[in-house]
Amino acid sequence: MADIKPPFTKETAHKKVKAAQNMWNTQDPSRVALAYTPDCIWRNRTSFLSGTEKIIEFLTAKWGREQNYRLRKELFAFSDDRIAVQFWYEYQDVSDGMRWKRCYGLEDWTFDWETGKMCKRMMSGNDLLLGPDGNGEGRWFVEGVDVNDVSISGEHW
Repeated sequence: MADIKPPFTKETAHKKVKAAQNMWNTQDPSRVALAYTPDCIWRNRTSFLSGTEKIIEFLTAKWGREQNYRLRKELFAFSDDRIAVQFWYEYQDVSDGMRWKRCYGLEDWTFDWETGKMCKRMMSGNDLLLGPDGNGEGRWFVEGVDVNDVSISGEHW
């Protein structure tokens, strides 16, 4: 992912987004953290942190709580060294009786020109319970479905 560096074009920004999507879907915190600078600044909802060690800690806890995690990211906008992303992911919430949820949100990314690694990530997201009592009814990212093939539109919200 770091081999795609600013300044971004529509094609390279799209590739960067899909590379991030694929990396996050591995749910491997150490591997995901390689895409960020050592002093990367993060906001994830109400959590604020900095540095790859904190990112690894955060993601380890996240994926401990969010089981059966499946994510899709789409390019929203870009400039020379910034990318905005719209995302959706589904998971079973361990801390909420394994109920299925979907998170909708936006991310604002800033990249280091020399390394191509992300130096700032700002994420804002909201969760929605899926189906009656979180039984997963209406899930998009079911087993065997490529997240990129799911038609996402307002009618599914």
